[in-house]
Amino acid sequence: MTVYGYARVSTERQADEGVSLEEQIRRIEGRALEQGWKIAEVFIERGISGSVPLGDRPEGARLVAALQPGDVVIAAKLDRMFRSAWNALNVIRDFQRRQVSLWLLDLGGDVSGDGIAKLVLTILAAIAEFERERIGERIRDAKRHQRRTGQFLGGDRPFGWRVGGDGVLIEDENEQRAIAEIRRLRSEGMSYRAISEHMRTEFGLSISHQGVKRVVDRLERGGTE
Repeated sequence: MTVYGYARVSTERQADEGVSLEEQIRRIEGRALEQGWKIAEVFIERGISGSVPLGDRPEGARLVAALQPGDVVIAAKLDRMFRSAWNALNVIRDFQRRQVSLWLLDLGGDVSGDGIAKLVLTILAAIAEFERERIGERIRDAKRHQRRTGQFLGGDRPFGWRVGGDGVLIEDENEQRAIAEIRRLRSEGMSYRAISEHMRTEFGLSISHQGVKRVVDRLERGGTE
């Protein structure tokens, strides 16, 4: 039997400052000492989000690859290893098939053994997933507010606008004149490629024919451009 520990923090700053890592390792080592076990290695995940499945994390993948039948994995808390019910239950099933024990100390101990432990894990993992969905909803609410107030949400800057210091889109006079010209030329039947070349020669603007098409499409939709 080989005993491994697993600890994770989600930001590089936490990793640099040792925030929560030392506490996680202390608890893992304490439980191993109580059981009379010697820990072979503690896999430490630094600056990795809990949204990344265990097997897709650098240290998580190393841990999963190292496991043999009879091995034990200890983590201080459920949310250090998992953030969704789907990931938790799939890993537990995989561990059970491989005869690997998983100890989550905030749940009391071995959660891969009897049916009651599995039920508790399922409930708490579902709660963790619900909390993650709530965070996502708050982010979506914030983005809706940004759209309503005209703030730039990132990605490619809309042609015809520049981003102000407070994140609000401000009209670019030259590009706005170009947009008016694009509208006129397109209404006269000029091709996107010809309009793109016209923008380069007459306005000194580098906009591809695909970019011209996006401007036209958004004009037709009544969007920002």
